[in-house]
Order: sequence, then C-alpha cells, then structure tokens
Amino acid sequence: MRDGSDGGRFRLWAFLTVLAFLVAGIAAGCGGDDGDDEGGVTATTTGTDAEATGEPLRIGIFSNNEGAFAPFEGQTWGGAMLPLIERGATPASDDPTDGVENAVIAGRPIEIVYGGSDSTPDSAVEEARRLVEQENVEILLGPLSGSEGIAVANYSKEQPGVTFVNGISGAQDTTLKVRSENFFRFHSDGTQWTAGLGDYAYNELGWRNVVTIGDDYDFPYSQIAGFVAEFCAIGGNVTERLWPPLGEEDYSSFITQIPEDVDGFFMGVGGTGTVAFVNQYGQLRGNLADKIMGGIFMTDPVILEELGDQVVGVVTAGMTAGDSEEPAYLEYAEGLGNAYADLEGTASSVFAYGYYTAMEAIAQALEEVEGDLSDDHAAFREALANMELDAPLGTITLDENRQAIMDNFLQQIVEDQTGDGVPDVQTIKTIPQVDQTFAGFFSPETPSPDRTNPACEEAEPPPWTVQGGGG
Repeated sequence: MRDGSDGGRFRLWAFLTVLAFLVAGIAAGCGGDDGDDEGGVTATTTGTDAEATGEPLRIGIFSNNEGAFAPFEGQTWGGAMLPLIERGATPASDDPTDGVENAVIAGRPIEIVYGGSDSTPDSAVEEARRLVEQENVEILLGPLSGSEGIAVANYSKEQPGVTFVNGISGAQDTTLKVRSENFFRFHSDGTQWTAGLGDYAYNELGWRNVVTIGDDYDFPYSQIAGFVAEFCAIGGNVTERLWPPLGEEDYSSFITQIPEDVDGFFMGVGGTGTVAFVNQYGQLRGNLADKIMGGIFMTDPVILEELGDQVVGVVTAGMTAGDSEEPAYLEYAEGLGNAYADLEGTASSVFAYGYYTAMEAIAQALEEVEGDLSDDHAAFREALANMELDAPLGTITLDENRQAIMDNFLQQIVEDQTGDGVPDVQTIKTIPQVDQTFAGFFSPETPSPDRTNPACEEAEPPPWTVQGGGG
C-alpha cells in the first residue's frame, strides 16, 4: 500500500511532468515518459498521439489504507483500475495502488492521484481536501467506509467545480439525506443490500424473535435498518440491538448479551471484526450457522477463506453474485485476475465491484461527452445522472438523488464445490432493481438509521416478500 502524503516529492514530480510535456511538444509531439511514481501521483498516462489528443485529466482515488478496512484496499484499487485496463492501459506493477500506465479516455491522458484514509469521517474529509485543493483533481473517486461517505458528500457541496463519485461507502444518508448535486453513487447502499433477508428469516427459517449486532457507525445502522424494516413489517420482532465499536477485538461481552433462546441474530460486524466475531462466537457458543444471518462481509472472498467451513449454511444478501454465469460477469472476473494475480477469485467482493462500477461510469460518461468538463462539468454530470450502466451483474440506473437502483442477491454459503478449499456462495433469489426507498420505507423525511431507528413495526411488506406478493 502506498503513502500518498509526500507532498514535497509530489511537487518535484509535478514540475518534472510539466517540463516533460513541454519538451515532448517541442520535440515533435511524441508521448512523454512515465513519471517516477513519487508522491501522490501513481501513474502518468500519456498514450500515443493518435489516442491522447486532449489535456491530461486528473482523477483522485482514495480508499482505506489504515483501520479495519485496510486489508481491502487492493481490491478497491483493482476494481478501479480495471476499466482503464480494459481501455488499453497497463498495470504499473502487481500492486493495484501503483496505478496504470498509458490510460486514455476520450482522447485525454489520465493521471491517477493516490489517496488513503482510515475509515473515520475526519480522515476522509482531510484526504478529500488534499486531493481536491492541493492536488487539483477534477474527479474524485471514493471513499470506502459509511461515515466517510456522509462526510465527503457534505464536503462536495463546497466544491461545485469537482465531480465526486462514491467508492463503496454504503451509509444510506450519503445520498438520501445529503443529496449533493455533484456526488454520485453507482452501487446500492447498505439498506438495499439487505433486501430479501427479513423475508427469508421469517418465512424460510421460521424466525420470530431476533437480535441484531453491528458496528456502532453509519454503515451498519443502514444494513440493520433494512433487515429490521423488512422482518418487522412481516410480523417479526427484534428484541435487542447491540453495537460494539468499529475495530473492537474482543467481542465476548457482546456475544454473551445475545440471549440463547432467540431464534437467531443478524450480524453486521464488518472489516477485520467479521473474522474475530465469528471465531469468538464459535469458541463461546459453538456452531453459529443455524443462528446467524450475515451482512455483505460474510461472503467476501478474503473473509470466506479465513472463516472456512464454520460459516457453511449462513444466509446473506448483497449486490454481488459470485456464482453468476453471465458472460459479462465472467469476463469481468477473468479480467481482474489477469490484471492482478493476487486478486484472482475476488471479483465478487463488493470492494472491487463498487470501485469498478464507479470508474466504469466515469469512463463511459467521459466518452459520451468527449472528455468535456467545461461549465462545471455540466454535460459530464448529466451523462452520469442519466446513465444506464450495463454492469457485469445487471443494469444500474440512478434515482433523482444520484443513487443507484440495481439488483440484489439473496445467497447462502455452501460447501466447497470447486476444490479450492474455500466455501462457495450460491444465489437463492434475485430481487430486481431495489431502490433506496426500500419500497417506500425510507425517504428524506424519515429518521436516519441509527441505534434505535427504524422502529420495529408491522407495515405493508415489500413486494419481494411472500406477504408482499413475491417469493
């Protein structure tokens, strides 16, 4: 992982880059040499004369290089680099955070500027400010974590001349409440990711009384909000909601608070905490597969490899389906593994897929407007807002708040079918085109998901549930 804070070396690099462009122009217009990869810029990408005819375009990318989600930085960067590689760029090294060489979109050479944060809102805004106000990026892709996204979306309102495209930050409020006109999210949020879980718990598993447990910050609030809304609308009861801090290492006191007589519990502990929680639960309570329903982290390929057979049988849901046989998905998965050997088999990670759809949307919008970012990116943003992104796992469109509407996949972790020693994931059901209102449960006027909201109340069930006419 790179450190993007070396401002002094970046200024030297920037001076040399400008000089290189001037010399290249005088010398006959040939493409310049790559930069020395110092400071914040991960790659100078000039292409050939026939391809790169416009001014360089600076895109800042940042994920988490510290904190509970740092192990997933490579996946986010691999996903973000793949659309550029598919357009002719080449990886600068085996490490995705080193960026790419010779990337050109709509005739404009692309300069990727590296950034990193630690999953906290203050860190994310500080890094966004550095990338926008010091490194002068024109498009910013990121952040990763839930509370970071809310903070960066609010910051985007201070920078009307920059376009922000979310990385994989999944808090609901980022788009539903903040509603920044220059902030776009091309993936579903944490609430949307739970579509189908409440229905399955009630109608297939026969659960009536459950507990939820999740990290104490905005993304798990959103995930648990979706589960609570659906499960309680059908008639289920949530008896308690437990909130360990993000980054907790010892979950024993929280595990002992889960009553043994409840039917089951929804687990929204994420990042490095997922493995720690599951292992500690097994030590204290034994097999959890018949008691636990997991959020999106349970099926992440890296986490599955760590957890192994102890999670076989667990039902989860999310925006990716690793068992998809669709040609577009297989091509995406193969491309990611070919570009970065260490990322082979990780295409179903939401970290990779979220950053991939973000960069693919950026690239397609730039191609549509022929690289034109004039008038505060007016045409570019219109192209983003009206895009129907033909993504590897189905069409993605945006609502009026620039939030993705897309399919969700109800899945179960099953025994290894491929012989690689890692449990597989099997899709049970596809819930088509889930929108951010969750079939009307959430709006800009409803309370933000938090420790107690939404309330557990019976209501008209979502249409994808048995009671709502689905099933």
